[in-house]
Amino acid sequence: MNFIDEVKWRGMLHTIMPGTEEILKENNIAAYVGIDPTADSLHIGHLVSVMLLKHFQRAGHNPIALIGGATGMIGDPSGKSQERNLLDLKTLRHNQESIKKQLSKFLDFSENCENKAILVNNYDWMSRFSFLDFIRDVGKHISVNYMIAKDSVKKRMNSNDDKDAEGLSFTEFSYQLVQGYDFLHLYKEHNCKLQMGGSDQWGNITTGTELIRRMLQGKAYALTSPLITKADGGKFGKTEKGNIWLDPEKTSPYEFYQFWINTSDDDAEKYLKIFTVLNKEDIENLVKEHSEAPHIRILQKKLAERLTLMVHGKNAYETSIAASQILFGKGTKEQVQQLDEKTFNAVFGGVPRFSIKKQILTEGITIFDLLAEETQVFKSKGEVRRLIKDKGLSLNMEKFTNPDEQVTNEHLINNKYLVIRQGKKKYSIIITE
Repeated sequence: MNFIDEVKWRGMLHTIMPGTEEILKENNIAAYVGIDPTADSLHIGHLVSVMLLKHFQRAGHNPIALIGGATGMIGDPSGKSQERNLLDLKTLRHNQESIKKQLSKFLDFSENCENKAILVNNYDWMSRFSFLDFIRDVGKHISVNYMIAKDSVKKRMNSNDDKDAEGLSFTEFSYQLVQGYDFLHLYKEHNCKLQMGGSDQWGNITTGTELIRRMLQGKAYALTSPLITKADGGKFGKTEKGNIWLDPEKTSPYEFYQFWINTSDDDAEKYLKIFTVLNKEDIENLVKEHSEAPHIRILQKKLAERLTLMVHGKNAYETSIAASQILFGKGTKEQVQQLDEKTFNAVFGGVPRFSIKKQILTEGITIFDLLAEETQVFKSKGEVRRLIKDKGLSLNMEKFTNPDEQVTNEHLINNKYLVIRQGKKKYSIIITE
């Protein structure tokens, strides 16, 4: 597989330094992507760079994931308007271990892999430097004029005009020099000749190639991918709740699945190329099928399937499908019962909720008293009676047809909930206390 050809047709190539394609054809080389461990989970905004490494490994090359333990203590000014909070070493180490587990779902770190991925932390070498050693041995090779010419620095230096911005601290100004030294270190220790990242990282990456040229008289290369945008101009990976995380405790597998299933047609085609390893022919066939029946949402379903399987596994994927069917009135009682509480609450997040004492169900209650008196799900018992007669009332995804049947604790889902459905899609939830 030709790596450059692969990322080109996938829309993952923004800028490439001259000579990069040639050196990739000549030899198997090492390349790295940096990830700042500012949280103990990756979010989907990280996935473009991670997929670059995945395709790089698939092409037979050696991927290096660099956890920025040192740079995470500084904060990168690229694309930011304010300086971010700095992290202590204990937190950084915890975040590193969590991130490696997630990266293992995309990259092969196993010893029996000929071009196995490796994980490094720049704190391990940067912590050995004293401040004086660094400015003497490294800092003297890059001029201030060179550093302030970078777009990321210029934007922050000019941000004093913005009353909400804080300018650029010396700490952040030094970031590109520290990242540049990372490249030089990996060049020496791992024969790493290429750094990859988002297009906003071009300035930092080329500082590394310049440092290698000046300090080692070596030749290193740079490649960036475009920043991902949505077709409607909105920010990719953000929802009303914030980031879409890979950690199931931060973003449930169901919410993760729903993010991809709800993408637009244009975005779904683009994301299939970027975030899966489906080949060109398969994607073209899916696009053709989708164009013939767009209401079936073939692209979105395949995208959600591939990403959820890769990140969360088969069980989580099947649960997410079942949860989606429930929301659209196609689920069963058994499917509802199998939902864990977090997924249950995610599925029925915007549904009206009513509370009752559990004792009421222990003694048993008629459906009329439950829905029209104890909870006021409906305005009157007559409305409940008409729904039952028209077979339009469901309890826990099953038609409720016997008006004499008592509702008891045996009906509870997860020993806590009752799911009331009017028609096909109008839900209410009763919670016992």
